[in-house]
Amino acid sequence: MAFLNFRRRPDNALESGGRKKYAAAAEEVSCPNCHRTYKRAELALAARCCPNCGHHFSMTARERVDLICDKASFAPLFETLVSADPLDFPYYQDKLAKARAASGENEAVICGTASIGGADCALFIMEGKFMMGSMSAAVGERLTRLFEYATAHRLPVVGYTVSGGARMQEGLYSLMQMAKVSGAVARHSAAGLFYLPILTSPTTGGVTASFAMEGDIILAEPGAIVGFAGARVIEQTTRKSLPKGFQTAEFLLAHGFVDAIVPRAEQRITLARLLSLHAERTHS
Repeated sequence: MAFLNFRRRPDNALESGGRKKYAAAAEEVSCPNCHRTYKRAELALAARCCPNCGHHFSMTARERVDLICDKASFAPLFETLVSADPLDFPYYQDKLAKARAASGENEAVICGTASIGGADCALFIMEGKFMMGSMSAAVGERLTRLFEYATAHRLPVVGYTVSGGARMQEGLYSLMQMAKVSGAVARHSAAGLFYLPILTSPTTGGVTASFAMEGDIILAEPGAIVGFAGARVIEQTTRKSLPKGFQTAEFLLAHGFVDAIVPRAEQRITLARLLSLHAERTHS
């Protein structure tokens, strides 16, 4: 009886057309600021910045390597250090597997050495697609070892931050990384070496409360959200309205928390210039 087939899926002509439309839509990105629509490939050529209004979309860690490092100069370090499950937290292993698949990385930060405009440095770049760049014991260990490596080899450190803060699935093991990494940063600084963090959106929680804000010069991308607790949490706790633009890079610059806001297109030359100015000088 034909009327029993009313729930049948459409024939493949319509189905195929729907898939094509879906695929085409997936290849387009709308700017949340000016609402212009771009092809993903077009946006990639613009360093993932809106050509109309300059809005900075998120970037992967590997895209940033390609953006700022001299060609083929990035040499990874500590790639085998990955998160365990110290608290036997429910479904944590599943979340880690999904994060690795989504990001293409095995942890929320990549570390290594590189040259930027001919200037050698140690480099870390956090990966927002890996559980929102959350700070695990492995992330803290990678960062600590990077600063120790940089101290031993007398290298400056350049770091890109993006994070939701501590990784709750690791509890205090995550929180203690704030002190551990900060200690390594302090020893690097005591050795007279230069540290240059670049804050990208969002940089929040324990990362902001530790190594993100401990640089000699602190840069930020335009419009980056930087803070400890979320604006809603602060308003509910203090029962006060926050100023307009609170926790944006521009607000932080006006209040002395960052030294400069540098658009993505200018970052490579800015980093190279700052590294050159702070390079160690040898005297004959």
